[in-house]
This record gives sequence, C-alpha cells and structure tokens, in this order.
Amino acid sequence: MLTLDLSNEPRWHDLALGVRVQLRPLTTALMVATRSDPDVAAVPEATSDEERALIFAKALARRAVLDWEGVGDAAGNVIDPSPDAINALLNVWPIFEAFQLVYVSRGLLLEQEKNVSAPSPSGPSVGATATARPVRNAAKTARRGKTSR
Repeated sequence: MLTLDLSNEPRWHDLALGVRVQLRPLTTALMVATRSDPDVAAVPEATSDEERALIFAKALARRAVLDWEGVGDAAGNVIDPSPDAINALLNVWPIFEAFQLVYVSRGLLLEQEKNVSAPSPSGPSVGATATARPVRNAAKTARRGKTSR
C-alpha cells in the first residue's frame, strides 16, 4: 500500500560528518523543475551516468536545501547555503551518497515499492541505464524472392 505524507513541511535530515540539512519535500513539481534546470538540460549526450547523477543531484539540492548546520568555509566560519556552497557540499562523496540515500531514494517511494516503471532511458531521467549494446553495422535489406502467382 502506498502511504501518502500529506504534510508539505520542510524536514531536517542528518547526512554525514555532523552535517544536517533542512530540505523541502521531494515533490513532482520539484523534480520537474530540476529536470528543466539549465545545467541538467545542457548535459552532453556522451556524459557518463555517474556525472549525470551528480549534475542532477546538485540541481535538485540547489532547489531543495533551505538551511543547514555543520557547514563552514576553509577558515572554519559558518556559512549559509548558496548555489556555489551547495555544489561544493555535494562534491564531498559521503555527503552526496547520504543525500541520495536519505532524500532522493526516500522521496521516490513508488520506485522503491516497485509500483511504477523504470525511468525512460530516452528521456531526461537520470536513473535509467541502457541495457542493449549499440549495433556495429546497419542491418542489410532482405532479398526479394520470386513470388508465385
């Protein structure tokens, strides 16, 4: 059974290394806006799935992060969330992994419960991966045989 959380309140999530972030709920509107993000839209076709996931996660986090605790600059001064600071935070591997686990995967409840199809590999979906290898050569046209009348 799908359980709906009808509250639309931001929530605090512990990520790692003493970092807590306050995040907007992961809604359809937030995901659609992230798919339209200029950084996501500009990803070249040949970009690896891993790089696509990082670009998407950063774009999502820039929209979702409202506040944080335990984040500072190189001098140890507490800093507020900003687009550049959020990007830098997600460049820290344990933080990126925790963000994916505690926010993105939990927000995609239907995917976890297997109630929906996998993301479309031909669309802007980050999670889809190709399963077939590209063909080497185009298929040849079949010869026409003699037809009996």
